[in-house]
Amino acid sequence: MKFKYIKSIVSAALFLSLTTGMTSCINDLDISPIDPQMTATFDQDMYFTKLYASLGLTGQKLSEDPDIAVKDEGQSCFYRALFTNNEYGTDEMIWTWQENAGIPELTYMRWNSSHQQTEILYNRLAYNITLCNFFLDQIAGKEDATSVQQRAEARFLRSLFYYYLMDTFGKAPFTEHFSKENPPQKTASELFAYIESELESIENDMSEPRQAPFGRADKAACWLLRARLYLNAEVYTGQPRWNDAITYAGKVLDPSNGYGLCGNYEQLFMADNDENPDAKKEIILSIRQDGVQAKSYGGSYFLIAATQKSDMPNRGTNDPWECIRTRKALVDKFFANSEDIPFTEYTDNKWQNVRDVQAAAKDERALFYTTGRKAELESVGKFTDGLSFMKWSNLRSDGQPAHDAKIPDTDIPFFRLAEAYLIRAEAYLRAGDANAQQNAWLDIKALRDRAKATEIPSANNLTLDYILDERARELYLEGFRRTDLIRYGYFTSSTYLWDWKGGSFEGNGVSSIYNLYPIPKTETLTNTNMTQNPGY
Repeated sequence: MKFKYIKSIVSAALFLSLTTGMTSCINDLDISPIDPQMTATFDQDMYFTKLYASLGLTGQKLSEDPDIAVKDEGQSCFYRALFTNNEYGTDEMIWTWQENAGIPELTYMRWNSSHQQTEILYNRLAYNITLCNFFLDQIAGKEDATSVQQRAEARFLRSLFYYYLMDTFGKAPFTEHFSKENPPQKTASELFAYIESELESIENDMSEPRQAPFGRADKAACWLLRARLYLNAEVYTGQPRWNDAITYAGKVLDPSNGYGLCGNYEQLFMADNDENPDAKKEIILSIRQDGVQAKSYGGSYFLIAATQKSDMPNRGTNDPWECIRTRKALVDKFFANSEDIPFTEYTDNKWQNVRDVQAAAKDERALFYTTGRKAELESVGKFTDGLSFMKWSNLRSDGQPAHDAKIPDTDIPFFRLAEAYLIRAEAYLRAGDANAQQNAWLDIKALRDRAKATEIPSANNLTLDYILDERARELYLEGFRRTDLIRYGYFTSSTYLWDWKGGSFEGNGVSSIYNLYPIPKTETLTNTNMTQNPGY
Protein backbone atom coordinates (compact mmCIF):
# COMPACT_ATOMS: atom_id res chain seq x y z
CA MET A 1 0.00 0.00 0.00
CA LYS A 2 2.74 2.43 -0.90
CA PHE A 3 0.58 5.09 -2.39
CA LYS A 4 1.08 4.17 -6.00
CA TYR A 5 -2.71 4.03 -6.33
CA ILE A 6 -3.00 7.78 -6.09
CA LYS A 7 -2.40 9.76 -9.24
CA SER A 8 -0.39 12.27 -7.23
CA ILE A 9 0.09 12.98 -3.55
CA VAL A 10 -1.42 16.45 -3.80
CA SER A 11 -4.38 15.49 -5.94
CA ALA A 12 -5.17 12.67 -3.53
CA ALA A 13 -5.53 15.25 -0.83
CA LEU A 14 -7.75 17.65 -2.76
CA PHE A 15 -9.29 15.57 -5.49
CA LEU A 16 -13.05 15.97 -5.42
CA SER A 17 -15.52 18.43 -3.99
CA LEU A 18 -19.09 17.41 -3.19
CA THR A 19 -20.72 20.60 -1.94
CA THR A 20 -23.46 19.72 0.53
CA GLY A 21 -23.59 22.40 3.18
CA MET A 22 -23.11 19.42 5.53
CA THR A 23 -26.83 19.30 6.32
CA SER A 24 -27.07 16.09 4.32
CA CYS A 25 -24.21 13.94 3.14
CA ILE A 26 -25.24 14.07 -0.50
CA ASN A 27 -28.56 15.86 -0.63
CA ASP A 28 -28.08 18.48 -3.30
CA LEU A 29 -24.95 16.98 -4.79
CA ASP A 30 -22.73 19.22 -6.86
CA ILE A 31 -19.42 17.87 -8.04
CA SER A 32 -16.76 20.51 -8.65
CA PRO A 33 -13.08 19.89 -9.26
CA ILE A 34 -10.32 21.47 -7.25
CA ASP A 35 -7.06 22.46 -8.90
CA PRO A 36 -4.33 21.77 -6.32
CA GLN A 37 -2.12 24.34 -8.05
CA MET A 38 -4.68 27.04 -7.22
CA THR A 39 -5.94 25.86 -3.82
CA ALA A 40 -3.53 26.43 -0.96
CA THR A 41 -5.88 25.75 1.93
CA PHE A 42 -7.50 22.59 3.19
CA ASP A 43 -11.29 22.75 2.89
CA GLN A 44 -12.34 20.53 5.78
CA ASP A 45 -16.04 20.11 4.98
CA MET A 46 -15.34 19.57 1.31
CA TYR A 47 -12.76 16.91 1.96
CA PHE A 48 -14.85 15.24 4.67
CA THR A 49 -17.64 14.75 2.14
CA LYS A 50 -15.15 13.11 -0.24
CA LEU A 51 -14.69 10.36 2.37
CA TYR A 52 -18.34 9.38 2.06
CA ALA A 53 -18.35 9.93 -1.69
CA SER A 54 -15.59 7.32 -1.97
CA LEU A 55 -18.16 4.67 -1.04
CA GLY A 56 -20.17 5.11 -4.23
CA LEU A 57 -18.32 7.28 -6.75
CA THR A 58 -15.22 6.53 -8.80
CA GLY A 59 -13.85 10.06 -9.14
CA GLN A 60 -14.86 13.54 -10.21
CA LYS A 61 -17.10 12.55 -13.12
CA LEU A 62 -19.15 9.64 -14.41
CA SER A 63 -16.06 8.54 -16.31
CA GLU A 64 -12.66 9.66 -17.57
CA ASP A 65 -11.37 11.13 -14.30
CA PRO A 66 -11.07 8.21 -11.85
CA ASP A 67 -9.48 8.00 -8.43
CA ILE A 68 -7.79 4.76 -9.50
CA ALA A 69 -6.53 4.03 -13.00
CA VAL A 70 -8.31 0.93 -14.39
CA LYS A 71 -9.57 -0.01 -17.87
CA ASP A 72 -13.23 -0.08 -16.78
CA GLU A 73 -13.65 2.81 -14.37
CA GLY A 74 -16.94 1.53 -12.98
CA GLN A 75 -15.16 -1.52 -11.57
CA SER A 76 -13.04 0.73 -9.34
CA CYS A 77 -16.05 1.92 -7.31
CA PHE A 78 -15.75 0.72 -3.70
CA TYR A 79 -19.21 -0.83 -3.60
CA ARG A 80 -18.96 -2.50 -6.99
CA ALA A 81 -15.49 -3.91 -6.24
CA LEU A 82 -16.75 -5.24 -2.92
CA PHE A 83 -19.88 -6.69 -4.52
CA THR A 84 -17.85 -8.33 -7.29
CA ASN A 85 -15.57 -10.14 -4.89
CA ASN A 86 -18.27 -11.05 -2.37
CA GLU A 87 -20.99 -12.22 -4.77
CA TYR A 88 -19.66 -13.46 -8.13
CA GLY A 89 -18.33 -16.81 -6.92
CA THR A 90 -21.26 -17.63 -4.64
CA ASP A 91 -24.56 -19.48 -4.81
CA GLU A 92 -26.59 -16.33 -5.47
CA MET A 93 -25.71 -15.08 -8.96
CA ILE A 94 -23.65 -15.58 -12.08
CA TRP A 95 -22.18 -13.14 -14.63
CA THR A 96 -23.15 -13.81 -18.24
CA TRP A 97 -20.15 -12.42 -20.07
CA GLN A 98 -17.39 -14.83 -19.09
CA GLU A 99 -15.03 -13.29 -21.65
CA ASN A 100 -14.79 -10.19 -19.44
CA ALA A 101 -11.41 -9.88 -17.73
CA GLY A 102 -11.21 -11.66 -14.38
CA ILE A 103 -14.77 -13.00 -14.46
CA PRO A 104 -14.28 -16.76 -15.09
CA GLU A 105 -11.73 -16.90 -12.29
CA LEU A 106 -14.39 -15.63 -9.88
CA THR A 107 -17.18 -17.76 -11.35
CA TYR A 108 -15.22 -21.00 -11.03
CA MET A 109 -12.96 -20.08 -8.05
CA ARG A 110 -9.53 -20.23 -9.65
CA TRP A 111 -7.97 -16.79 -9.22
CA ASN A 112 -4.30 -16.05 -8.54
CA SER A 113 -2.16 -13.17 -7.28
CA SER A 114 -2.38 -11.40 -10.65
CA HIS A 115 -6.17 -11.41 -10.69
CA GLN A 116 -7.53 -8.08 -11.86
CA GLN A 117 -10.77 -7.94 -9.86
CA THR A 118 -9.21 -8.73 -6.49
CA GLU A 119 -6.44 -6.21 -7.13
CA ILE A 120 -9.02 -3.51 -7.87
CA LEU A 121 -10.70 -4.14 -4.51
CA TYR A 122 -7.37 -4.09 -2.69
CA ASN A 123 -6.35 -0.83 -4.35
CA ARG A 124 -9.71 0.84 -3.71
CA LEU A 125 -9.61 -0.06 -0.01
CA ALA A 126 -6.03 1.20 0.22
CA TYR A 127 -6.98 4.43 -1.55
CA ASN A 128 -9.96 5.06 0.73
CA ILE A 129 -7.85 4.45 3.84
CA THR A 130 -5.35 6.97 2.48
CA LEU A 131 -8.11 9.55 2.12
CA CYS A 132 -9.14 8.97 5.74
CA ASN A 133 -5.56 9.19 6.99
CA PHE A 134 -4.92 12.45 5.15
CA PHE A 135 -8.10 14.00 6.50
CA LEU A 136 -7.34 12.90 10.06
CA ASP A 137 -3.81 14.28 9.85
CA GLN A 138 -5.15 17.63 8.67
CA ILE A 139 -7.59 18.04 11.56
CA ALA A 140 -5.31 16.65 14.27
CA GLY A 141 -5.60 18.71 17.44
CA LYS A 142 -8.84 20.44 16.47
CA GLU A 143 -11.42 20.13 19.24
CA ASP A 144 -14.40 22.12 18.00
CA ALA A 145 -17.65 20.13 17.91
CA THR A 146 -17.67 19.73 14.13
CA SER A 147 -14.10 18.46 14.01
CA VAL A 148 -14.66 16.02 16.87
CA GLN A 149 -17.66 14.49 15.11
CA GLN A 150 -16.01 14.42 11.69
CA ARG A 151 -12.93 12.81 13.21
CA ALA A 152 -15.07 10.05 14.71
CA GLU A 153 -16.82 9.40 11.40
CA ALA A 154 -13.54 9.37 9.47
CA ARG A 155 -12.17 6.81 11.94
CA PHE A 156 -15.36 4.79 11.50
CA LEU A 157 -14.90 4.74 7.73
CA ARG A 158 -11.23 3.85 8.06
CA SER A 159 -12.19 0.98 10.38
CA LEU A 160 -14.77 -0.15 7.82
CA PHE A 161 -12.15 -0.26 5.06
CA TYR A 162 -9.69 -2.13 7.27
CA TYR A 163 -12.51 -4.54 8.13
CA TYR A 164 -12.93 -5.41 4.46
CA LEU A 165 -9.18 -5.84 3.95
CA MET A 166 -9.22 -8.24 6.91
CA ASP A 167 -12.28 -10.07 5.62
CA THR A 168 -11.15 -10.50 2.02
CA PHE A 169 -7.35 -10.67 2.27
CA GLY A 170 -6.78 -11.79 5.87
CA LYS A 171 -4.20 -9.07 6.48
CA ALA A 172 -3.41 -5.51 5.50
CA PRO A 173 -0.62 -2.97 5.20
CA PHE A 174 -1.33 -0.78 8.20
CA THR A 175 -0.89 2.91 8.83
CA GLU A 176 -2.87 5.66 10.52
CA HIS A 177 -1.06 8.53 8.83
CA PHE A 178 -0.61 9.88 5.33
CA SER A 179 2.86 8.75 4.29
CA LYS A 180 4.87 7.65 1.28
CA GLU A 181 6.61 4.92 3.27
CA ASN A 182 5.72 1.24 2.94
CA PRO A 183 3.50 0.36 5.90
CA PRO A 184 4.03 -2.76 8.03
CA GLN A 185 1.70 -5.74 7.82
CA LYS A 186 -1.04 -6.48 10.36
CA THR A 187 -2.58 -9.94 10.59
CA ALA A 188 -6.31 -10.60 10.81
CA SER A 189 -6.12 -10.97 14.60
CA GLU A 190 -4.24 -7.69 14.91
CA LEU A 191 -6.68 -5.90 12.62
CA PHE A 192 -9.60 -7.33 14.58
CA ALA A 193 -8.21 -5.90 17.82
CA TYR A 194 -7.54 -2.55 16.18
CA ILE A 195 -11.00 -2.23 14.64
CA GLU A 196 -12.68 -3.23 17.90
CA SER A 197 -10.62 -0.66 19.80
CA GLU A 198 -11.33 2.09 17.27
CA LEU A 199 -15.07 1.51 17.30
CA GLU A 200 -15.07 1.51 21.09
CA SER A 201 -13.04 4.73 21.18
CA ILE A 202 -15.18 6.74 18.76
CA GLU A 203 -18.63 5.64 19.92
CA ASN A 204 -19.33 8.58 22.25
CA ASP A 205 -18.40 11.09 19.55
CA MET A 206 -20.76 9.62 16.96
CA SER A 207 -24.25 11.04 16.48
CA GLU A 208 -27.06 9.46 18.43
CA PRO A 209 -29.11 6.92 16.44
CA ARG A 210 -31.07 8.56 13.61
CA GLN A 211 -29.67 12.01 14.45
CA ALA A 212 -26.96 12.09 11.78
CA PRO A 213 -27.74 13.52 8.33
CA PHE A 214 -29.00 10.72 6.10
CA GLY A 215 -26.03 9.03 4.49
CA ARG A 216 -23.69 9.55 7.44
CA ALA A 217 -22.80 7.06 10.15
CA ASP A 218 -24.20 7.25 13.68
CA LYS A 219 -23.81 5.15 16.83
CA ALA A 220 -26.07 2.44 15.38
CA ALA A 221 -23.73 2.06 12.39
CA CYS A 222 -20.84 1.75 14.83
CA TRP A 223 -22.70 -0.96 16.79
CA LEU A 224 -23.72 -2.84 13.65
CA LEU A 225 -20.14 -2.96 12.38
CA ARG A 226 -19.10 -4.34 15.77
CA ALA A 227 -21.87 -6.94 15.56
CA ARG A 228 -20.57 -8.00 12.11
CA LEU A 229 -17.06 -8.15 13.54
CA TYR A 230 -18.11 -10.39 16.43
CA LEU A 231 -20.28 -12.65 14.26
CA ASN A 232 -17.19 -13.50 12.21
CA ALA A 233 -14.67 -13.36 15.06
CA GLU A 234 -13.93 -17.08 14.94
CA VAL A 235 -12.94 -16.78 11.27
CA TYR A 236 -10.68 -13.79 11.91
CA THR A 237 -9.12 -14.72 15.27
CA GLY A 238 -9.97 -18.36 15.98
CA GLN A 239 -12.06 -17.32 18.99
CA PRO A 240 -15.87 -17.04 18.82
CA ARG A 241 -17.59 -13.94 20.22
CA TRP A 242 -21.25 -14.93 19.91
CA ASN A 243 -22.43 -13.16 23.05
CA ASP A 244 -20.79 -9.92 21.94
CA ALA A 245 -22.56 -10.26 18.58
CA ILE A 246 -25.84 -10.64 20.47
CA THR A 247 -25.08 -7.60 22.62
CA TYR A 248 -24.22 -5.23 19.79
CA ALA A 249 -26.97 -6.40 17.46
CA GLY A 250 -29.28 -5.85 20.41
CA LYS A 251 -28.06 -2.28 20.79
CA VAL A 252 -28.98 -1.63 17.16
CA LEU A 253 -32.39 -3.25 17.61
CA ASP A 254 -33.33 -1.30 20.75
CA PRO A 255 -36.67 0.34 19.83
CA SER A 256 -35.68 3.56 21.58
CA ASN A 257 -33.22 4.23 18.74
CA GLY A 258 -36.06 4.91 16.34
CA TYR A 259 -35.03 2.42 13.66
CA GLY A 260 -37.61 -0.07 12.41
CA LEU A 261 -38.30 -2.46 9.56
CA CYS A 262 -39.73 -0.95 6.40
CA GLY A 263 -43.22 -2.31 5.87
CA ASN A 264 -42.55 -2.96 2.17
CA TYR A 265 -39.28 -4.79 1.39
CA GLU A 266 -39.27 -3.69 -2.25
CA GLN A 267 -39.28 0.00 -1.33
CA LEU A 268 -35.88 -0.34 0.32
CA PHE A 269 -34.35 -0.64 -3.15
CA MET A 270 -36.30 2.05 -5.02
CA ALA A 271 -35.28 5.50 -6.23
CA ASP A 272 -36.89 7.44 -3.38
CA ASN A 273 -35.49 5.35 -0.53
CA ASP A 274 -33.86 8.55 0.76
CA GLU A 275 -37.24 10.32 0.93
CA ASN A 276 -39.73 7.59 1.77
CA PRO A 277 -40.00 7.70 5.61
CA ASP A 278 -40.83 4.00 5.85
CA ALA A 279 -37.71 2.99 3.91
CA LYS A 280 -35.49 5.53 5.68
CA LYS A 281 -36.33 4.18 9.12
CA GLU A 282 -34.64 0.85 8.28
CA ILE A 283 -31.55 2.27 6.59
CA ILE A 284 -28.76 2.89 9.10
CA LEU A 285 -26.10 3.89 6.58
CA SER A 286 -26.73 4.49 2.90
CA ILE A 287 -24.38 5.01 -0.01
CA ARG A 288 -25.86 8.12 -1.61
CA GLN A 289 -26.69 8.11 -5.32
CA ASP A 290 -28.28 10.67 -7.63
CA GLY A 291 -29.07 10.35 -11.32
CA VAL A 292 -27.95 13.88 -12.11
CA GLN A 293 -25.42 14.95 -9.51
CA ALA A 294 -23.75 11.73 -8.28
CA LYS A 295 -23.18 9.61 -11.36
CA SER A 296 -21.27 6.35 -11.21
CA TYR A 297 -21.12 3.08 -13.13
CA GLY A 298 -20.35 1.33 -9.86
CA GLY A 299 -23.29 1.92 -7.51
CA SER A 300 -26.98 1.27 -7.96
CA TYR A 301 -26.61 1.98 -11.70
CA PHE A 302 -24.49 -1.15 -11.90
CA LEU A 303 -26.96 -3.19 -9.80
CA ILE A 304 -29.94 -2.22 -11.95
CA ALA A 305 -28.40 -2.16 -15.44
CA ALA A 306 -26.43 -5.38 -14.96
CA THR A 307 -29.59 -7.29 -14.01
CA GLN A 308 -31.76 -5.82 -16.79
CA LYS A 309 -32.70 -7.07 -20.27
CA SER A 310 -34.87 -5.15 -22.71
CA ASP A 311 -37.68 -7.73 -22.51
CA MET A 312 -38.16 -7.17 -18.77
CA PRO A 313 -40.57 -4.89 -16.89
CA ASN A 314 -39.61 -1.24 -16.73
CA ARG A 315 -37.41 -0.42 -13.74
CA GLY A 316 -36.78 3.22 -14.50
CA THR A 317 -33.60 2.89 -16.55
CA ASN A 318 -33.09 2.50 -20.29
CA ASP A 319 -29.67 0.84 -20.19
CA PRO A 320 -29.91 -2.99 -20.03
CA TRP A 321 -26.54 -4.77 -19.72
CA GLU A 322 -27.81 -8.39 -19.48
CA CYS A 323 -25.05 -9.48 -17.09
CA ILE A 324 -26.32 -10.83 -13.76
CA ARG A 325 -28.98 -13.45 -13.11
CA THR A 326 -29.71 -16.12 -10.50
CA ARG A 327 -27.96 -19.36 -9.84
CA LYS A 328 -30.38 -22.21 -9.24
CA ALA A 329 -29.19 -22.51 -5.65
CA LEU A 330 -30.70 -19.12 -4.80
CA VAL A 331 -33.98 -19.94 -6.51
CA ASP A 332 -34.14 -23.09 -4.39
CA LYS A 333 -34.17 -20.92 -1.25
CA PHE A 334 -37.56 -19.61 -2.35
CA PHE A 335 -38.91 -22.66 -4.22
CA ALA A 336 -38.15 -26.12 -2.86
CA ASN A 337 -39.83 -27.49 -6.01
CA SER A 338 -39.06 -25.81 -9.34
CA GLU A 339 -42.46 -26.90 -10.63
CA ASP A 340 -44.00 -24.31 -8.31
CA ILE A 341 -42.31 -21.40 -10.13
CA PRO A 342 -44.82 -19.56 -12.35
CA PHE A 343 -43.51 -18.79 -15.83
CA THR A 344 -46.51 -16.68 -16.80
CA GLU A 345 -46.43 -14.29 -19.74
CA TYR A 346 -48.20 -10.95 -19.93
CA THR A 347 -48.12 -8.59 -22.87
CA ASP A 348 -49.39 -5.41 -21.27
CA ASN A 349 -48.32 -5.77 -17.64
CA LYS A 350 -45.00 -7.54 -17.28
CA TRP A 351 -44.86 -6.67 -13.59
CA GLN A 352 -47.73 -9.11 -13.05
CA ASN A 353 -45.28 -11.95 -13.66
CA VAL A 354 -43.17 -10.68 -10.76
CA ARG A 355 -46.25 -10.51 -8.54
CA ASP A 356 -47.14 -14.07 -9.53
CA VAL A 357 -43.67 -15.21 -8.47
CA GLN A 358 -43.95 -13.46 -5.11
CA ALA A 359 -47.35 -15.04 -4.51
CA ALA A 360 -46.15 -18.52 -5.46
CA ALA A 361 -43.07 -18.18 -3.24
CA LYS A 362 -45.25 -16.89 -0.40
CA ASP A 363 -42.50 -14.34 0.18
CA GLU A 364 -42.46 -10.73 -1.07
CA ARG A 365 -38.66 -10.82 -1.25
CA ALA A 366 -38.85 -13.20 -4.25
CA LEU A 367 -38.35 -10.36 -6.72
CA PHE A 368 -37.70 -12.32 -9.91
CA TYR A 369 -38.89 -12.17 -13.52
CA THR A 370 -39.46 -15.58 -15.10
CA THR A 371 -41.10 -15.03 -18.50
CA GLY A 372 -38.86 -16.57 -21.15
CA ARG A 373 -36.48 -17.87 -18.48
CA LYS A 374 -35.76 -21.23 -16.90
CA ALA A 375 -34.59 -21.99 -13.39
CA GLU A 376 -31.75 -24.32 -14.42
CA LEU A 377 -28.54 -22.54 -15.30
CA GLU A 378 -27.41 -24.91 -18.03
CA SER A 379 -25.45 -22.33 -20.01
CA VAL A 380 -23.33 -19.82 -18.11
CA GLY A 381 -23.26 -17.48 -21.11
CA LYS A 382 -27.01 -17.37 -21.74
CA PHE A 383 -28.88 -14.65 -19.86
CA THR A 384 -32.24 -16.44 -19.98
CA ASP A 385 -30.80 -19.50 -18.22
CA GLY A 386 -31.60 -18.49 -14.66
CA LEU A 387 -34.24 -16.11 -13.38
CA SER A 388 -33.87 -12.35 -13.73
CA PHE A 389 -33.47 -10.18 -10.64
CA MET A 390 -36.00 -7.42 -10.03
CA LYS A 391 -34.80 -6.34 -6.58
CA TRP A 392 -33.14 -3.04 -7.47
CA SER A 393 -34.97 -0.35 -9.46
CA ASN A 394 -34.98 3.33 -10.38
CA LEU A 395 -38.74 3.56 -9.86
CA ARG A 396 -40.19 5.66 -7.05
CA SER A 397 -42.73 4.37 -4.55
CA ASP A 398 -44.83 7.51 -5.09
CA GLY A 399 -45.03 6.98 -8.85
CA GLN A 400 -43.13 10.16 -9.70
CA PRO A 401 -40.26 10.04 -12.23
CA ALA A 402 -36.68 9.73 -11.06
CA HIS A 403 -34.17 12.47 -11.88
CA ASP A 404 -32.73 10.63 -14.88
CA ALA A 405 -33.97 7.91 -17.23
CA LYS A 406 -30.59 6.17 -17.23
CA ILE A 407 -28.60 6.87 -14.06
CA PRO A 408 -30.54 5.88 -10.91
CA ASP A 409 -31.30 7.90 -7.81
CA THR A 410 -31.49 4.71 -5.75
CA ASP A 411 -29.33 4.86 -2.64
CA ILE A 412 -27.63 1.65 -1.55
CA PRO A 413 -28.89 0.64 1.93
CA PHE A 414 -25.39 -0.43 2.98
CA PHE A 415 -26.26 -0.96 6.66
CA ARG A 416 -29.86 -1.76 7.47
CA LEU A 417 -31.78 -3.01 10.47
CA ALA A 418 -32.63 -6.42 9.01
CA GLU A 419 -28.98 -7.42 9.24
CA ALA A 420 -29.02 -6.93 13.01
CA TYR A 421 -31.95 -9.36 13.32
CA LEU A 422 -30.05 -11.96 11.29
CA ILE A 423 -26.82 -11.50 13.24
CA ARG A 424 -28.56 -11.87 16.58
CA ALA A 425 -30.60 -14.89 15.50
CA GLU A 426 -27.52 -16.77 14.32
CA ALA A 427 -25.49 -15.78 17.37
CA TYR A 428 -28.30 -16.95 19.67
CA LEU A 429 -28.22 -20.42 18.12
CA ARG A 430 -24.45 -20.64 18.11
CA ALA A 431 -24.13 -19.47 21.72
CA GLY A 432 -26.77 -22.02 22.73
CA ASP A 433 -27.86 -20.29 25.92
CA ALA A 434 -31.22 -20.73 27.61
CA ASN A 435 -34.12 -19.71 25.36
CA ALA A 436 -31.73 -19.51 22.38
CA GLN A 437 -34.12 -21.28 20.01
CA GLN A 438 -37.08 -19.11 20.94
CA ASN A 439 -35.10 -15.87 20.82
CA ALA A 440 -33.63 -16.71 17.41
CA TRP A 441 -37.05 -17.73 16.12
CA LEU A 442 -38.54 -14.37 17.14
CA ASP A 443 -35.85 -12.49 15.21
CA ILE A 444 -36.35 -14.59 12.09
CA LYS A 445 -40.12 -14.28 12.43
CA ALA A 446 -39.85 -10.48 12.42
CA LEU A 447 -38.24 -10.57 8.98
CA ARG A 448 -40.57 -13.19 7.59
CA ASP A 449 -43.61 -11.32 8.87
CA ARG A 450 -42.42 -8.21 7.04
CA ALA A 451 -42.03 -10.28 3.86
CA LYS A 452 -45.52 -11.78 4.28
CA ALA A 453 -43.74 -15.16 4.47
CA THR A 454 -45.94 -17.10 6.84
CA GLU A 455 -44.19 -20.46 6.56
CA ILE A 456 -41.50 -20.83 9.23
CA PRO A 457 -40.19 -23.81 11.21
CA SER A 458 -41.15 -24.09 14.85
CA ALA A 459 -38.66 -22.62 17.31
CA ASN A 460 -37.40 -26.08 18.24
CA ASN A 461 -36.75 -26.95 14.58
CA LEU A 462 -34.93 -23.73 13.69
CA THR A 463 -31.41 -24.56 12.47
CA LEU A 464 -28.27 -22.67 11.54
CA ASP A 465 -28.67 -23.76 7.92
CA TYR A 466 -32.17 -22.29 7.89
CA ILE A 467 -30.73 -18.98 9.09
CA LEU A 468 -28.08 -19.08 6.35
CA ASP A 469 -30.86 -19.60 3.80
CA GLU A 470 -32.80 -16.76 5.40
CA ARG A 471 -29.77 -14.50 5.02
CA ALA A 472 -29.84 -15.32 1.29
CA ARG A 473 -33.55 -14.56 1.04
CA GLU A 474 -33.16 -11.25 2.87
CA LEU A 475 -29.76 -10.02 1.70
CA TYR A 476 -29.24 -11.40 -1.81
CA LEU A 477 -27.47 -9.01 -4.18
CA GLU A 478 -26.25 -6.85 -1.28
CA GLY A 479 -22.64 -8.03 -1.08
CA PHE A 480 -22.68 -10.35 1.95
CA ARG A 481 -22.68 -13.89 0.63
CA ARG A 482 -19.01 -14.89 0.44
CA THR A 483 -18.46 -13.90 4.08
CA ASP A 484 -21.52 -15.87 5.19
CA LEU A 485 -20.50 -19.02 3.33
CA ILE A 486 -16.98 -18.86 4.77
CA ARG A 487 -18.33 -18.49 8.31
CA TYR A 488 -20.36 -21.67 7.79
CA GLY A 489 -17.45 -23.56 6.24
CA TYR A 490 -19.32 -23.85 2.93
CA PHE A 491 -17.54 -21.48 0.54
CA THR A 492 -14.81 -23.81 -0.69
CA SER A 493 -15.75 -27.18 0.81
CA SER A 494 -17.76 -29.97 -0.82
CA THR A 495 -20.23 -29.92 2.10
CA TYR A 496 -22.50 -27.53 0.22
CA LEU A 497 -22.44 -27.43 -3.58
CA TRP A 498 -24.18 -25.17 -6.04
CA ASP A 499 -24.41 -24.92 -9.82
CA TRP A 500 -21.05 -24.21 -11.45
CA LYS A 501 -19.16 -24.04 -8.15
CA GLY A 502 -15.57 -25.03 -8.88
CA GLY A 503 -16.21 -25.23 -12.64
CA SER A 504 -18.74 -28.05 -13.03
CA PHE A 505 -22.49 -27.88 -13.60
CA GLU A 506 -23.18 -30.01 -10.52
CA GLY A 507 -20.61 -28.11 -8.45
CA ASN A 508 -17.54 -29.35 -6.64
CA GLY A 509 -15.34 -28.30 -3.76
CA VAL A 510 -12.14 -26.32 -4.28
CA SER A 511 -8.99 -25.72 -2.27
CA SER A 512 -9.45 -23.93 1.04
CA ILE A 513 -6.83 -21.37 -0.05
CA TYR A 514 -9.70 -19.60 -1.82
CA ASN A 515 -11.25 -18.62 1.50
CA LEU A 516 -8.87 -15.67 1.25
CA TYR A 517 -7.95 -13.62 -1.76
CA PRO A 518 -4.24 -13.31 -2.59
CA ILE A 519 -2.30 -10.18 -1.83
CA PRO A 520 -1.85 -8.68 -5.31
CA LYS A 521 1.48 -9.50 -6.86
CA THR A 522 2.04 -5.82 -7.54
CA GLU A 523 1.82 -5.19 -3.79
CA THR A 524 4.21 -7.90 -2.64
CA LEU A 525 6.74 -6.71 -5.22
CA THR A 526 6.66 -3.09 -4.05
CA ASN A 527 6.02 -3.53 -0.31
CA THR A 528 8.31 -6.23 1.05
CA ASN A 529 6.58 -5.95 4.44
CA MET A 530 3.62 -7.83 2.96
CA THR A 531 3.68 -11.63 2.87
CA GLN A 532 1.59 -13.67 0.44
CA ASN A 533 -1.33 -15.77 1.65
CA PRO A 534 -0.73 -19.55 1.71
CA GLY A 535 -1.18 -21.36 -1.59
CA TYR A 536 -0.64 -18.39 -3.89
